[in-house]
Amino acid sequence: MELFLQQVLNGLTLGGVYCLVALGLTLVYGILHVPNFAHGAFYMAGAYAAFFLATRLGWSYWAAAAGAALAVALLSVLSERLVFHPLRNAPYLHHMIASIGILLFLEAGAQAIWGADFQRMDTPYDSILSLGGVILPAQRLLIIAAAFLLVVLLQLFLKKTITGAAIVAMAQNRDGAALDANRVAMLTFAIAGALAGMAAVLYAPINLVYTSMGHLVITKAFVIIVLGGMGSVPGAIVGGLIIGFAEAFGAFYISTDYKDIIAFALLVLILSLRPQGLFQKGAH
Repeated sequence: MELFLQQVLNGLTLGGVYCLVALGLTLVYGILHVPNFAHGAFYMAGAYAAFFLATRLGWSYWAAAAGAALAVALLSVLSERLVFHPLRNAPYLHHMIASIGILLFLEAGAQAIWGADFQRMDTPYDSILSLGGVILPAQRLLIIAAAFLLVVLLQLFLKKTITGAAIVAMAQNRDGAALDANRVAMLTFAIAGALAGMAAVLYAPINLVYTSMGHLVITKAFVIIVLGGMGSVPGAIVGGLIIGFAEAFGAFYISTDYKDIIAFALLVLILSLRPQGLFQKGAH
């Protein structure tokens, strides 16, 4: 039972990180209607921003986390204004190529500044608790709690505020929504960037910081939003948890060598049974 509960903890940790990244990705998909490959680079940028603020400037962990979230939000908005907005009437293939260009640019910039070596980001939450034989690293508990809080806050924002309703309306029907499309697009990119930045800061002390750290995470985020239903916020949440648990239990009961394959095998299985994903399209 202890081993089972240990994998539940690991699944919640992975699922929390994947949820945050996938939520931002699915919100942006509602605006662009194309996958934003640059989102993986924003995740990486968040980790490096927090690493710089904490190690070079001496900021506390939470101050560095807030600074990184803000920095990535601004970076995401800049990409929307300077790259995606001018392409709003171009074929969707242009958006995809542009997002890959942003990804390569940011990764090359990070490598030029910090090099290709792996960096370790310290956390004040390095204690290890034990409950009934289950080992509970404080940082993993923090990831679960913070991810849950951010998901709840995002849901409340989308459901209870006029601005959130505008984002939902635009995600469902960009052309038919009677609102300021530019303002909503900028806000959506800012929220998506902040979520990616926070996910990276939470996971970096466990997973290290390096220039290609966003590759596998964003690939799995794509799996999640397809699995949950393209553009569906509830689908991104449920899909993130499914992939997190599948990886944790798959790594333990099968092999860690196959844990990254499990997500894609699960995608094929579910889509063969339900091609539209677990939820219908629509961020609600």
